[in-house]
Amino acid sequence: MTAPIAVMGYTVLEQARADLEGTLDRVAAIGYLGLETYGLVEEYGAARVRAAADAAGLAITSAHTPFPAGDAAERLLDDAEELGAPAVIWSMERDEFDSPESIARGVHRVNEAASRAAERGLSVGYHNHFAEFSQLHGGREAYDLLLELLDPRVVIELDAYWARMGGADPAEVLRRLGDRARFVHVKDGPAQSYEDDVLVPIGDGTMDWRAILTAPSGLRWHIVELERLSVDTFDALEASYRHLVGAGLSEGRVEV
Repeated sequence: MTAPIAVMGYTVLEQARADLEGTLDRVAAIGYLGLETYGLVEEYGAARVRAAADAAGLAITSAHTPFPAGDAAERLLDDAEELGAPAVIWSMERDEFDSPESIARGVHRVNEAASRAAERGLSVGYHNHFAEFSQLHGGREAYDLLLELLDPRVVIELDAYWARMGGADPAEVLRRLGDRARFVHVKDGPAQSYEDDVLVPIGDGTMDWRAILTAPSGLRWHIVELERLSVDTFDALEASYRHLVGAGLSEGRVEV
């Protein structure tokens, strides 16, 4: 089962800081259907970002912004509502996976955010890096401990590339997550170094996207994220779109 294709805002953050509307128009012209925001609300305000996305015909898939917990919670939720983002997605810190106790402390923040978001009819999502999979406690992945403690209302955004960097099989993780997996970050590269990898257009790296994206799950969006590129960003987005939509793995606006 395919899902629509979107762009993670960090991929085009530099370009959007120079020309928000023009950048989103270019993303939509390639054929992308959605946008996960990152950094743009802080730059332009939620109302302008939503207006620009609407004008370009891009759905707001989610907002990649800190968990709405603590003193900043209401402001972050206000922004999400004005943006029209159905979910607010963020991560815990790498060192929070050093022990079961630190995982539990971090999850408390996530669950508070989920409760506050639910009062507004919004969701909170969890986005992984690699420590969730590389750290083991009692022979179990830290990710398993995390999932057990998370409020069941917390949806999952799997960053398949970083999951693989942590030693996991992303397709197996998606099967395990089932319907809880709503978003996947699609990126490609050598999968050798979390700190130093230079990414490449989807299909030019080492990730088996056919196996990953056809694994049974509840994915609603395939979100392309390409940071640290050595080629032009829009060229990479076009090549990624052609690969994913052309192979029938993702749904787009423009036929390939």
